[in-house]
Amino acid sequence: TFAYAGSQLGAVITMPIAGVLAASNSGWPSIFYIFGVLAIIWSIAFLYFGADTPSIHRSISPEERMYIEDSLRTTEAKSDDEVKQKLKTPWKHIFTSLPMWAIIIAHSTQNWGGTTLSTQIPSYITGVLNFNVKESGIISALPYSVKFILTFPISWLSDFALKKGAARGTIRKICNTVAYWGPAIALACMSVVPTDGYIWAIVILVLAVSLNAGGLSGFLINHIDLSPNFAGTMVSITNTFATVISIIAPLICAIIVTDESNVYQWNIVFYVSAALFFLGNLVFVIFGKGEIQWWNDPKAQQPKRKEKKENETHI
Repeated sequence: TFAYAGSQLGAVITMPIAGVLAASNSGWPSIFYIFGVLAIIWSIAFLYFGADTPSIHRSISPEERMYIEDSLRTTEAKSDDEVKQKLKTPWKHIFTSLPMWAIIIAHSTQNWGGTTLSTQIPSYITGVLNFNVKESGIISALPYSVKFILTFPISWLSDFALKKGAARGTIRKICNTVAYWGPAIALACMSVVPTDGYIWAIVILVLAVSLNAGGLSGFLINHIDLSPNFAGTMVSITNTFATVISIIAPLICAIIVTDESNVYQWNIVFYVSAALFFLGNLVFVIFGKGEIQWWNDPKAQQPKRKEKKENETHI
Protein backbone atom coordinates (compact mmCIF):
# COMPACT_ATOMS: atom_id res chain seq x y z
CA THR A 1 0.00 0.00 0.00
CA PHE A 2 2.76 2.44 0.90
CA ALA A 3 4.56 1.74 -2.36
CA TYR A 4 1.51 2.11 -4.60
CA ALA A 5 0.26 5.14 -2.68
CA GLY A 6 3.37 6.88 -3.93
CA SER A 7 1.77 7.24 -7.35
CA GLN A 8 -1.08 9.25 -5.81
CA LEU A 9 1.32 11.38 -3.82
CA GLY A 10 3.28 11.96 -7.02
CA ALA A 11 0.14 13.26 -8.75
CA VAL A 12 -0.56 15.57 -5.82
CA ILE A 13 2.91 17.09 -6.15
CA THR A 14 3.31 17.14 -9.92
CA MET A 15 -0.05 18.51 -11.06
CA PRO A 16 0.29 21.94 -9.38
CA ILE A 17 3.92 22.12 -10.51
CA ALA A 18 2.89 21.19 -14.05
CA GLY A 19 0.30 23.97 -14.03
CA VAL A 20 2.91 26.54 -13.03
CA LEU A 21 5.41 25.27 -15.62
CA ALA A 22 2.81 25.28 -18.40
CA ALA A 23 1.95 28.89 -17.61
CA SER A 24 5.63 29.95 -17.50
CA ASN A 25 7.73 31.29 -20.37
CA SER A 26 9.19 27.82 -20.94
CA GLY A 27 5.71 26.46 -21.65
CA TRP A 28 4.45 22.88 -21.50
CA PRO A 29 7.67 21.30 -22.94
CA SER A 30 9.44 22.19 -19.67
CA ILE A 31 7.15 19.71 -17.87
CA PHE A 32 8.60 16.81 -19.84
CA TYR A 33 12.21 17.97 -19.52
CA ILE A 34 12.10 18.50 -15.76
CA PHE A 35 10.24 15.33 -14.88
CA GLY A 36 12.29 13.35 -17.38
CA VAL A 37 15.48 14.38 -15.55
CA LEU A 38 13.89 13.45 -12.22
CA ALA A 39 13.00 10.03 -13.62
CA ILE A 40 16.63 9.46 -14.62
CA ILE A 41 17.83 10.44 -11.15
CA TRP A 42 15.32 8.04 -9.58
CA SER A 43 16.44 5.23 -11.89
CA ILE A 44 20.05 5.67 -10.81
CA ALA A 45 19.01 5.57 -7.14
CA PHE A 46 16.91 2.46 -7.76
CA LEU A 47 19.81 0.67 -9.47
CA TYR A 48 21.99 1.35 -6.43
CA PHE A 49 19.55 0.60 -3.61
CA GLY A 50 17.33 -2.02 -5.28
CA ALA A 51 17.78 -5.80 -5.28
CA ASP A 52 16.25 -8.82 -7.02
CA THR A 53 15.24 -10.54 -3.78
CA PRO A 54 15.21 -9.76 -0.04
CA SER A 55 17.98 -12.32 0.53
CA ILE A 56 20.56 -10.35 -1.49
CA HIS A 57 19.54 -6.84 -0.42
CA ARG A 58 22.58 -4.98 0.91
CA SER A 59 20.93 -3.25 3.86
CA ILE A 60 17.97 -5.39 4.89
CA SER A 61 18.11 -7.10 8.29
CA PRO A 62 17.72 -10.90 8.64
CA GLU A 63 14.51 -10.41 10.61
CA GLU A 64 12.99 -8.17 7.95
CA ARG A 65 14.08 -10.54 5.20
CA MET A 66 12.40 -13.51 6.87
CA TYR A 67 9.27 -11.47 7.56
CA ILE A 68 8.93 -10.50 3.89
CA GLU A 69 9.61 -14.00 2.64
CA ASP A 70 7.23 -15.63 5.10
CA SER A 71 4.45 -13.12 4.44
CA LEU A 72 4.69 -13.74 0.71
CA ARG A 73 4.89 -17.51 1.24
CA THR A 74 7.92 -17.55 -1.02
CA THR A 75 9.68 -20.79 -1.92
CA GLU A 76 13.10 -19.14 -1.88
CA ALA A 77 15.63 -20.81 0.44
CA LYS A 78 15.84 -19.32 3.90
CA SER A 79 19.61 -19.85 4.25
CA ASP A 80 22.69 -20.00 2.06
CA ASP A 81 23.08 -23.72 2.77
CA GLU A 82 19.72 -24.56 1.25
CA VAL A 83 19.38 -25.15 -2.45
CA LYS A 84 17.33 -22.52 -4.19
CA GLN A 85 14.73 -23.93 -6.51
CA LYS A 86 14.36 -22.58 -10.03
CA LEU A 87 10.65 -22.52 -10.76
CA LYS A 88 9.36 -23.04 -14.26
CA THR A 89 6.74 -20.46 -15.16
CA PRO A 90 3.45 -22.22 -15.98
CA TRP A 91 2.61 -19.98 -18.94
CA LYS A 92 -0.20 -22.18 -20.24
CA HIS A 93 -1.94 -22.39 -16.88
CA ILE A 94 -1.58 -18.65 -16.30
CA PHE A 95 -3.09 -17.71 -19.67
CA THR A 96 -5.93 -20.23 -19.35
CA SER A 97 -6.88 -19.22 -15.81
CA LEU A 98 -10.24 -17.46 -15.53
CA PRO A 99 -9.25 -15.63 -12.30
CA MET A 100 -6.15 -14.38 -14.11
CA TRP A 101 -8.25 -13.04 -17.00
CA ALA A 102 -10.56 -11.42 -14.48
CA ILE A 103 -7.55 -9.46 -13.20
CA ILE A 104 -6.44 -8.62 -16.76
CA ILE A 105 -9.86 -7.16 -17.56
CA ALA A 106 -10.07 -5.37 -14.21
CA HIS A 107 -6.57 -3.91 -14.64
CA SER A 108 -7.31 -2.81 -18.21
CA THR A 109 -10.59 -1.08 -17.37
CA GLN A 110 -8.93 0.52 -14.35
CA ASN A 111 -6.27 2.00 -16.60
CA TRP A 112 -8.87 3.27 -19.04
CA GLY A 113 -10.78 5.10 -16.32
CA GLY A 114 -7.71 6.14 -14.36
CA THR A 115 -5.77 7.41 -17.38
CA THR A 116 -8.82 9.22 -18.75
CA LEU A 117 -9.31 11.04 -15.47
CA SER A 118 -5.65 11.89 -14.88
CA THR A 119 -5.05 13.19 -18.42
CA GLN A 120 -8.40 14.84 -19.10
CA ILE A 121 -9.35 16.44 -15.77
CA PRO A 122 -7.09 19.48 -16.35
CA SER A 123 -8.63 20.04 -19.80
CA TYR A 124 -12.16 19.68 -18.41
CA ILE A 125 -11.42 22.13 -15.60
CA THR A 126 -10.05 24.77 -17.97
CA GLY A 127 -12.47 24.16 -20.86
CA VAL A 128 -15.78 23.64 -19.03
CA LEU A 129 -15.26 25.07 -15.55
CA ASN A 130 -13.26 28.02 -16.94
CA PHE A 131 -10.34 27.96 -14.51
CA ASN A 132 -6.92 29.13 -15.68
CA VAL A 133 -3.99 26.76 -16.12
CA LYS A 134 -2.44 27.42 -12.70
CA GLU A 135 -5.77 26.97 -10.93
CA SER A 136 -6.43 23.84 -12.96
CA GLY A 137 -3.22 22.25 -11.69
CA ILE A 138 -4.16 22.86 -8.07
CA ILE A 139 -7.75 21.66 -8.47
CA SER A 140 -6.62 18.59 -10.44
CA ALA A 141 -4.40 17.58 -7.51
CA LEU A 142 -7.27 17.70 -5.01
CA PRO A 143 -8.88 14.33 -5.99
CA TYR A 144 -5.51 12.58 -5.76
CA SER A 145 -4.87 14.11 -2.33
CA VAL A 146 -8.07 12.50 -1.05
CA LYS A 147 -7.25 9.24 -2.84
CA PHE A 148 -3.82 9.16 -1.19
CA ILE A 149 -5.40 9.60 2.24
CA LEU A 150 -8.14 6.99 1.66
CA THR A 151 -5.65 4.37 0.51
CA PHE A 152 -4.44 3.68 4.05
CA PRO A 153 -7.73 3.21 5.96
CA ILE A 154 -9.11 1.02 3.16
CA SER A 155 -5.98 -1.14 3.29
CA TRP A 156 -6.15 -1.35 7.08
CA LEU A 157 -9.83 -2.30 7.04
CA SER A 158 -9.24 -5.05 4.48
CA ASP A 159 -6.38 -6.49 6.54
CA PHE A 160 -8.48 -6.24 9.69
CA ALA A 161 -11.33 -8.14 8.03
CA LEU A 162 -8.93 -10.86 6.89
CA LYS A 163 -7.57 -11.26 10.43
CA LYS A 164 -11.14 -11.65 11.66
CA GLY A 165 -11.65 -14.57 9.30
CA ALA A 166 -13.36 -12.95 6.32
CA ALA A 167 -12.89 -14.73 3.00
CA ARG A 168 -9.99 -13.27 1.03
CA GLY A 169 -11.87 -13.34 -2.27
CA THR A 170 -14.86 -11.56 -0.73
CA ILE A 171 -12.68 -8.78 0.67
CA ARG A 172 -10.96 -8.27 -2.69
CA LYS A 173 -14.30 -8.03 -4.47
CA ILE A 174 -15.78 -5.61 -1.94
CA CYS A 175 -12.76 -3.30 -2.19
CA ASN A 176 -12.82 -3.50 -5.96
CA THR A 177 -16.54 -2.77 -6.08
CA VAL A 178 -16.02 0.42 -4.08
CA ALA A 179 -13.10 1.33 -6.36
CA TYR A 180 -15.00 0.76 -9.62
CA TRP A 181 -18.72 1.20 -9.09
CA GLY A 182 -18.25 4.24 -6.87
CA PRO A 183 -16.44 6.16 -9.65
CA ALA A 184 -18.88 4.74 -12.23
CA ILE A 185 -21.84 6.27 -10.38
CA ALA A 186 -19.96 9.53 -9.84
CA LEU A 187 -19.01 9.87 -13.51
CA ALA A 188 -22.56 9.07 -14.61
CA CYS A 189 -23.76 11.92 -12.38
CA MET A 190 -21.51 14.41 -14.19
CA SER A 191 -24.13 14.76 -16.94
CA VAL A 192 -26.67 16.35 -14.56
CA VAL A 193 -24.27 18.97 -13.21
CA PRO A 194 -25.21 22.45 -14.53
CA THR A 195 -22.56 24.36 -16.47
CA ASP A 196 -22.25 26.92 -13.68
CA GLY A 197 -22.16 24.31 -10.90
CA TYR A 198 -18.39 24.04 -10.73
CA ILE A 199 -18.42 23.18 -7.02
CA TRP A 200 -20.57 20.11 -7.63
CA ALA A 201 -18.41 19.13 -10.60
CA ILE A 202 -15.28 19.28 -8.45
CA VAL A 203 -16.93 17.29 -5.64
CA ILE A 204 -17.99 14.57 -8.09
CA LEU A 205 -14.50 14.43 -9.63
CA VAL A 206 -13.00 14.08 -6.15
CA LEU A 207 -15.34 11.17 -5.44
CA ALA A 208 -14.65 9.54 -8.82
CA VAL A 209 -10.89 9.57 -8.26
CA SER A 210 -10.63 9.05 -4.49
CA LEU A 211 -12.98 6.05 -4.24
CA ASN A 212 -10.73 4.31 -6.75
CA ALA A 213 -8.24 3.87 -3.89
CA GLY A 214 -9.95 0.58 -3.09
CA GLY A 215 -8.38 -0.97 -6.17
CA LEU A 216 -5.07 -1.40 -4.34
CA SER A 217 -6.77 -3.80 -1.93
CA GLY A 218 -8.83 -5.30 -4.74
CA PHE A 219 -7.59 -6.53 -8.11
CA LEU A 220 -4.03 -5.28 -7.71
CA ILE A 221 -3.04 -7.38 -4.70
CA ASN A 222 -5.06 -10.30 -6.05
CA HIS A 223 -2.04 -11.35 -8.14
CA ILE A 224 -0.34 -12.47 -4.91
CA ASP A 225 -3.51 -14.20 -3.72
CA LEU A 226 -3.61 -16.41 -6.80
CA SER A 227 0.08 -17.21 -7.05
CA PRO A 228 2.72 -15.88 -4.64
CA ASN A 229 5.44 -17.64 -6.66
CA PHE A 230 4.51 -16.06 -9.99
CA ALA A 231 2.86 -12.81 -8.90
CA GLY A 232 5.62 -10.72 -10.49
CA THR A 233 5.14 -12.42 -13.84
CA MET A 234 1.39 -12.04 -13.56
CA VAL A 235 1.64 -8.33 -12.81
CA SER A 236 3.87 -7.85 -15.86
CA ILE A 237 1.24 -9.58 -18.00
CA THR A 238 -1.77 -7.67 -16.69
CA ASN A 239 0.17 -4.41 -16.75
CA THR A 240 1.11 -4.97 -20.39
CA PHE A 241 -2.54 -5.23 -21.37
CA ALA A 242 -3.43 -2.28 -19.15
CA THR A 243 -0.63 -0.08 -20.50
CA VAL A 244 -1.85 -0.59 -24.05
CA ILE A 245 -5.26 0.60 -22.86
CA SER A 246 -3.60 3.61 -21.22
CA ILE A 247 -2.22 4.59 -24.62
CA ILE A 248 -5.53 4.10 -26.41
CA ALA A 249 -7.79 5.88 -23.88
CA PRO A 250 -6.46 9.47 -24.35
CA LEU A 251 -6.50 9.00 -28.14
CA ILE A 252 -10.17 8.01 -28.04
CA CYS A 253 -10.90 10.96 -25.76
CA ALA A 254 -9.22 13.29 -28.26
CA ILE A 255 -11.48 11.93 -31.01
CA ILE A 256 -14.61 12.44 -28.90
CA VAL A 257 -13.74 15.84 -27.42
CA THR A 258 -13.02 18.18 -30.32
CA ASP A 259 -14.22 21.22 -28.37
CA GLU A 260 -13.03 21.33 -24.75
CA SER A 261 -15.88 23.67 -23.79
CA ASN A 262 -18.55 21.28 -25.12
CA VAL A 263 -20.24 19.65 -22.12
CA TYR A 264 -22.06 17.08 -24.28
CA GLN A 265 -18.76 15.71 -25.63
CA TRP A 266 -17.32 15.45 -22.13
CA ASN A 267 -20.41 13.56 -20.96
CA ILE A 268 -19.71 10.91 -23.60
CA VAL A 269 -16.19 10.49 -22.19
CA PHE A 270 -17.55 10.16 -18.67
CA TYR A 271 -20.26 7.68 -19.72
CA VAL A 272 -17.74 5.46 -21.52
CA SER A 273 -15.44 5.44 -18.49
CA ALA A 274 -18.37 4.72 -16.17
CA ALA A 275 -19.51 1.80 -18.34
CA LEU A 276 -16.03 0.28 -18.44
CA PHE A 277 -15.62 0.65 -14.69
CA PHE A 278 -18.94 -1.15 -14.21
CA LEU A 279 -18.19 -3.98 -16.65
CA GLY A 280 -14.61 -4.45 -15.44
CA ASN A 281 -15.69 -4.97 -11.85
CA LEU A 282 -18.62 -7.17 -12.88
CA VAL A 283 -16.17 -9.57 -14.54
CA PHE A 284 -13.90 -9.48 -11.48
CA VAL A 285 -16.79 -10.17 -9.09
CA ILE A 286 -18.02 -13.13 -11.16
CA PHE A 287 -14.73 -14.79 -12.10
CA GLY A 288 -12.24 -13.49 -9.52
CA LYS A 289 -10.85 -15.80 -6.82
CA GLY A 290 -9.04 -15.28 -3.54
CA GLU A 291 -7.41 -18.69 -3.19
CA ILE A 292 -3.97 -19.82 -4.31
CA GLN A 293 -4.28 -21.62 -7.65
CA TRP A 294 -2.95 -25.16 -7.93
CA TRP A 295 -0.30 -24.26 -10.54
CA ASN A 296 1.45 -22.04 -7.99
CA ASP A 297 2.81 -25.24 -6.42
CA PRO A 298 6.06 -26.39 -8.13
CA LYS A 299 5.11 -30.03 -7.51
CA ALA A 300 1.88 -29.51 -9.43
CA GLN A 301 3.95 -28.81 -12.55
CA GLN A 302 5.23 -32.39 -12.64
CA PRO A 303 3.67 -34.49 -15.43
CA LYS A 304 2.81 -37.31 -13.05
CA ARG A 305 0.49 -35.12 -11.01
CA LYS A 306 -2.99 -35.45 -12.50
CA GLU A 307 -5.26 -34.49 -9.66
CA LYS A 308 -6.45 -30.92 -9.46
CA LYS A 309 -7.16 -28.75 -6.48
CA GLU A 310 -10.69 -27.70 -5.63
CA ASN A 311 -9.89 -24.02 -6.20
CA GLU A 312 -8.63 -24.60 -9.76
CA THR A 313 -10.54 -22.56 -12.33
CA HIS A 314 -9.56 -22.68 -16.00
CA ILE A 315 -10.88 -21.74 -19.39
